[in-house]
Amino acid sequence: MALEKSGTYRGHYFVLGGTISLASEKTNGLRIKQLLKHINDLRSRYNEFKEVILAFPANPEGDATAVRVREEIQNYGSAASIIVTALGRGLSTGSELEYADPETIKNAIENRH
Repeated sequence: MALEKSGTYRGHYFVLGGTISLASEKTNGLRIKQLLKHINDLRSRYNEFKEVILAFPANPEGDATAVRVREEIQNYGSAASIIVTALGRGLSTGSELEYADPETIKNAIENRH
């Protein structure tokens, strides 16, 4: 909802379902395989689909999850050529996306890396 309210991003979304717990490094409950299938489905529907933007919390768990998801996408056959970016750090470390104001989200989208 926060991304929608910002009015900045017009595209497809996928909810991964959480982040990697640093205590256990387990991905239980994360829908990584479903994400890869979703990417593959979008690539077959849209010839110009070329980027995945990761939008995880700006905290250690979010960073660990982003690294893992980026690796999974880059190692996945037909998705390997997709550019994987992350939101810029316009969001405060430790903040949750749903509580960010539209201008902050806009800046994070525009300054992704």
